[in-house]
Amino acid sequence: MQDLLDASVWLPLSAPDHVHHQRARRYWDEESASELVLCRVTALALLRHLTHTTILGNAALDGGAAWKALETWLAVPQVSFIPEPPGVDELLAEWAGKLNLRGGNWTDAYLAAFAAASGCRLVAFDDDFNRFPGLEFLHLTG
Repeated sequence: MQDLLDASVWLPLSAPDHVHHQRARRYWDEESASELVLCRVTALALLRHLTHTTILGNAALDGGAAWKALETWLAVPQVSFIPEPPGVDELLAEWAGKLNLRGGNWTDAYLAAFAAASGCRLVAFDDDFNRFPGLEFLHLTG
């Protein structure tokens, strides 16, 4: 099984001073699947967070350096980028009604649907992913 990492995991893996860096590294070293994946949404979220001064302060990167950081992750043998699998829209449609998705829930629902449709385990620090039925989910805690 592949692990689809949420940006809440990619960011602390990328930023040694991040409050969750040690826990993210422990996941990487001890709990991760043999293949870790990014999708377009998680890659864009990582780029957004790496360049955001409110999140990283003086450690925030410029756009070119953030892109290079993403390329560096994709050069790691166990990391890959996967395209959207079939079935994402069907899961989103199902959950939209059952879970009454609103506001910021849509991106989480998309990632959950992406993971479920592609057969990946979703890994995140955010426990809101527990709400998606049938999702293989690993909630990282401090």
